[in-house]
Amino acid sequence: MRPALPTARPAHPLQARTLAAGACAIVLAAVTACGGDDDPAAGGTTGPSTVPSQPSAASTPSTGETEGGAGVEGGRLIEPQVTGDVATDLNSPWDIAFLPDETALVSQRDAGSIVRVGEGGEVTEVGEVPGVVPGGEGGLLGLAVSPDFGTDQLVYAYHTSSSDNRVVRMTYDGSALGEPEVVLEGIERNTIHNGGRMIFGPDGMLYVGVGDAGDTASSQDTDALNGKILRMTPDGDVPPDNPFGNLVWSYGHRNVQGLGFDDDGRLWASEFGQETWDELNLIEGGGNYGWPVAEGESGEEGLVDPVVQWSTDEASPSGIAVVDGQVFLAALRGERLWHVPMPGGDTSLEPVAYLNGEYGRLRDVVEAPDGSLWVLTNNTDGRGSPSEGDDRIVRLDRTTG
Repeated sequence: MRPALPTARPAHPLQARTLAAGACAIVLAAVTACGGDDDPAAGGTTGPSTVPSQPSAASTPSTGETEGGAGVEGGRLIEPQVTGDVATDLNSPWDIAFLPDETALVSQRDAGSIVRVGEGGEVTEVGEVPGVVPGGEGGLLGLAVSPDFGTDQLVYAYHTSSSDNRVVRMTYDGSALGEPEVVLEGIERNTIHNGGRMIFGPDGMLYVGVGDAGDTASSQDTDALNGKILRMTPDGDVPPDNPFGNLVWSYGHRNVQGLGFDDDGRLWASEFGQETWDELNLIEGGGNYGWPVAEGESGEEGLVDPVVQWSTDEASPSGIAVVDGQVFLAALRGERLWHVPMPGGDTSLEPVAYLNGEYGRLRDVVEAPDGSLWVLTNNTDGRGSPSEGDDRIVRLDRTTG
């Protein structure tokens, strides 16, 4: 059964706010021609020459009592506490995927390799993915573990080749990777906007975020693969209930970098803006998310507005974790972890930023099997300022202790 997806925009969208933990003041920074992607200088080169006018931010959030899952208590957010490093000395890491035995695989973008992080944090390389061609934002990107891993032992990877971006799958026997099998090929590649995040949904389908690869027109073309979220069977076939009779699930995307399902089966996605707004979107099958017609909230008929938007210097969002109805979002240029409580719901709680500048660029955040958050840094790919031990996985405890 396909996940339940809304047919309209949530009733209570949040405007982006910059809040220190526990603070109520809102700052919505004005930005100049800076890119929302990994490379700020690349932002203004591929989009329209002008950006639609944007709504003004509200002045002050309301206060009140709200109850929620772990992370929200008595109408306030519970700040996750750093408990230490899970692993260190990773090489341009990009994605984390947990295996049924609660160990994790991590893709290393520029090396084209996958490493295993064991129970004690030991890091072991399990193999290189053949045909990976790094360059700019391309290389070995997203990982996804088959929901039937116990029987098929399959791990999926999204990577840049010499000719395209593609999805492949390989067996993993606990110690080494098998030879890759191509699941999907022919996605346009570039040094920017390759997308690459993947996730299996509760419906058993594979969802893949694909960037526009610098071709903005492709985002509005429902016959093109780029600028989309794709939905496919584990074998790469078109599900019969896809909205356009092909692999396209949603369109009008610039560069989706994070995907996550909530407990109601709804799909959330983070997306790089160009010059003004980065986005957190609630994804509808067949929905048009506006790019390049609109960036951020536009209110235009036929376009789905973001639920939350940030100025590009506050975010440049990458991976997300959806936990207990809340979204945690890793920010690259923003160098912080955003916590969005109950997005789209009737709540007085506003997005709050944690880890501001403490660990540099943040590439991914995932919920570990024990309920903690693992946050992946991204400082060793030439765009950050590595500290000793970078890149690393930082563990955050969401409980009150």
